[in-house]
Amino acid sequence: MFGHLQRKILLKPIYMKKILTLLLFAVSGMTLASAQQTVTLHDAEGRSFEALLRKALPVSAPRVRYPGFKRETLVLKAGTVRREGAMPLPCDILLERDVPVKLRDGVTIYTDVFRPVDGKPCPAILAWSPYGKEVGGQMLDDVPMRSGVPMNATSGLEKFEGPDPAYWVAHGYAVVNPDKRGAYMSEGNLLYWGHEDALDGCDVIEWIASQEWCNGKVGMSGNSWLTVSQWFIAAERPEHLAAIAPWEGFSDHFRESSHRGGIPMPEFPEMIAETFSSEHGLLEDQPRMIVEYPYMCDYWRDKAARLENITVPAYVVASYTNSVHTHGTFAGYRRISSPEKWLRVHNTSEWYDYYTPENVEDLRRFFDHYLKGVDNGWEKTPKVRLSVLNPGGQDVVNRPENEFPLARTQYERLYLSAADSRLHDSLPATENVITYDSDSIGSGVTFRYRMECPTEITGYMKLHLWVSALDNDDMDLAIKVEKLAADGSRYLDAAGAPIAATGYMRVSMRQLDSLRTTEAEPFYTFTSEQKLSKGEVVPVEIEIWPMGLLFDKGEMLQLTVEAYRPVAATIPFGSARIEIPAEGYTFQPGSNVSMITIGGDADECADPAEVVTSPATHNAGRHAIYTGGRYDSYLYVPVVPSKQ
Repeated sequence: MFGHLQRKILLKPIYMKKILTLLLFAVSGMTLASAQQTVTLHDAEGRSFEALLRKALPVSAPRVRYPGFKRETLVLKAGTVRREGAMPLPCDILLERDVPVKLRDGVTIYTDVFRPVDGKPCPAILAWSPYGKEVGGQMLDDVPMRSGVPMNATSGLEKFEGPDPAYWVAHGYAVVNPDKRGAYMSEGNLLYWGHEDALDGCDVIEWIASQEWCNGKVGMSGNSWLTVSQWFIAAERPEHLAAIAPWEGFSDHFRESSHRGGIPMPEFPEMIAETFSSEHGLLEDQPRMIVEYPYMCDYWRDKAARLENITVPAYVVASYTNSVHTHGTFAGYRRISSPEKWLRVHNTSEWYDYYTPENVEDLRRFFDHYLKGVDNGWEKTPKVRLSVLNPGGQDVVNRPENEFPLARTQYERLYLSAADSRLHDSLPATENVITYDSDSIGSGVTFRYRMECPTEITGYMKLHLWVSALDNDDMDLAIKVEKLAADGSRYLDAAGAPIAATGYMRVSMRQLDSLRTTEAEPFYTFTSEQKLSKGEVVPVEIEIWPMGLLFDKGEMLQLTVEAYRPVAATIPFGSARIEIPAEGYTFQPGSNVSMITIGGDADECADPAEVVTSPATHNAGRHAIYTGGRYDSYLYVPVVPSKQ
């Protein structure tokens, strides 16, 4: 989630309060695990396992911005708005609010349905998430400059990261926005992704297809959580799911989000968990599962989508710069079995890209073809439309390609040299070692390579590295690969962060799965630790997420190896105060109607005692990097020759 995320080390007063509460638990001898409830879940093979639960915010909490429960049917008139400054509705829209849908086990959830007023059968687009049917505990107003999305770019009817009903209804579609199981007023416990949540999605798809207003074809669209849901639900092959449009989202939660490189990373999931609301149930405590279940197990295997099961047409959108989604989106495109699948790689941010008008139009061409049967030539769209980043210059955008990774890629090894902190085309003959203090903030080592000619590096990288923990039995490493200007200055994004491909590795979790590992892409088992003896030198294969970079002659590639440090995720979700009409849902702009204000508390959480903080790293003392001679440390890079 959230490619623009700027991560900072920060302890706000609320976090100090939470930490003090946790300390009180420890002093009193109580354990959170013993006090927590659990739920029994099942995977696709019928195996059962337990998941921890925690409290979620009630719907009355200001932070979750719940607009209220009301079973009603309204006609939203063309020209009206949901909020001042939002896009006026381009047509009349029939809205059915809080429609009950009964799931296979008798649990009732509630959904809003936006559809054309003519009542004619039409296709539907499902947006599956726990963020609220609209408004909700997360929204673009909480983010600086709305991530570049103007207020009037959408109508405000959309759920967070989902399709805008105003646009889609105007083009003959219904949009279905459920509060999934456990969210807000829907019954049950609020679960994350996995087999059982996917079955809920299938139930709703079949319910949609059975409605008299539906033509029997259902698509799915949305970003982040709404994309992750698509991987899982489509893998169950519901009969009436006709097409999906995953717009950036991971597909293996353990490997791509919660434990990258084997390092537990609960910071971002904790921030998200604190925004959820459930009036009748509890919330799956995934942040605590991250900390208490650090190895691969049935729970985490259920959080990896069975991508090969997906056969429906798919329009997949990815980017190189999303700290959570990049790898999983590319993996989703590559591994799904759909014979009709397309990939577009953009060069901006996920929210901005999703709501950019030309991209919305492009998605409509896809859905028109597969949900309406329109012969619009969509099938002639290039299978891959690739962007390649050129910090300091002009990015390549929408370059037609046939596949990803590119078949013409020529992989090269750039060998590390501790003697001169450079990368070389050949292995240095002399062995050398370079060290840094893992306890010092900002410590680490860099290696540079100056380009002798214009060069494109696009695809998967890895770092083969010989390492030793001189004062400890383990190491947590963070890797960055970035482009520097010819004078060595850095290129930064709009948030002031480097534009870099990243990798992480807990050295004790270095065991590879020999069946799934390739020369360019390590794949780890994550089933057990292999601690280091003092001074033991070992090789590690560190996965670096996909990147596309253009270099001019004289510009430099820089590799950074440093100690990993957890940082707090600090998007102020819930902070924006939103005014919406008390009745009637929309209103004529400028008219005097009764309004209610929701939101305004980004620090509210259900129970400070249940907040999960980052565990200690496995870093202590000096880290040593070995290069040259028998220590063939190298960066494996995908060099892409021009099509000419």
